Amino acid sequence: MNRVVKTLLPVIVVHGGASVIPIQFIKEKEQGAKLAALEGYKILKKGGSCIDAVVKAVSCLEDNPMFNAGRGSVLNEAGGVEMHALVMRGDTCGVGGVLCIQHARNPVQVAKIILDESPHCLLTGEAGLKMARKHNLPEESLKYFITDHAKSMFENYDKYKKAVDGIINSKQNELTDEHDTVGAVALDYHGNLACATSSGGFTMQKVGRVSDSPIVGSGGYADNESAAVCTTGYGDSFMKVNLAKNIASYVEAGVTHNEAITKALKKMNSRVGGLGGAISVDIKGHWGVNFNAGGMTWAKIGGYDVNDGSFVEFGCDTINIHQESVCF
Repeated sequence: MNRVVKTLLPVIVVHGGASVIPIQFIKEKEQGAKLAALEGYKILKKGGSCIDAVVKAVSCLEDNPMFNAGRGSVLNEAGGVEMHALVMRGDTCGVGGVLCIQHARNPVQVAKIILDESPHCLLTGEAGLKMARKHNLPEESLKYFITDHAKSMFENYDKYKKAVDGIINSKQNELTDEHDTVGAVALDYHGNLACATSSGGFTMQKVGRVSDSPIVGSGGYADNESAAVCTTGYGDSFMKVNLAKNIASYVEAGVTHNEAITKALKKMNSRVGGLGGAISVDIKGHWGVNFNAGGMTWAKIGGYDVNDGSFVEFGCDTINIHQESVCF
């Protein structure tokens, strides 16, 4: 049994996606990110693992129809839902991910089972669902996952296709409001890091298309020797440059977290186009939130300052930051 050594405060940072956030959705998205961070931090505060904390936080976001993950996933070209998720631990660099899964209420929990029990890093939907059923994880009908917002984007596909084309060609400076995939990174009392991601992809994607979210080094990365990172935005660009791993490498080289995210996003955009954002944390409790898109919903609790565990910070940008006291 591992002994909990409280050397510094644990930290959790979550994101609800880098996108243009419609004004009417800002408050709900901010509250969703805040509540997810609180749920994850409760686990850390009790001495729980960073893995359990990020899975809990992402599960909360998957259950929230305001985000493009789990219940709020967007629709592919067939009008269906295919979801992706990843969990990675920083002590062993162990990975569990699931691709194009359907019906699982919380894909991130399926990824956690794959991390714990499978000799393989990534499994496709049917194989992942088989493991989920072995553990009696909840399933839902297709109707559960389809929100009015997702149907509206599907029905107005021409507008969103134009937006995605703009991202690929680097001709525009914003993402549409469907790129609000989710993720969480955490540091626990044991001094370990973890990340978790979840995504429903983007509207009208080809059946079987895999996003960056379950791809190690692109959508997420965790290594105690560098950082835990989650990215969000146009995933096909992320995969071409291993965005999450690049950010972690910059942090390992001594670059501050926000500078590392900025540098990696800038390099990606100049090489292959694409916009987005990222969150990160290291074993010293230093953390970062940054983006080059229209906005990014995020929340954070904990850190290297003794007072950081007494309040939650959250927002949809890095300027208008809200702060609320918390009590566990």
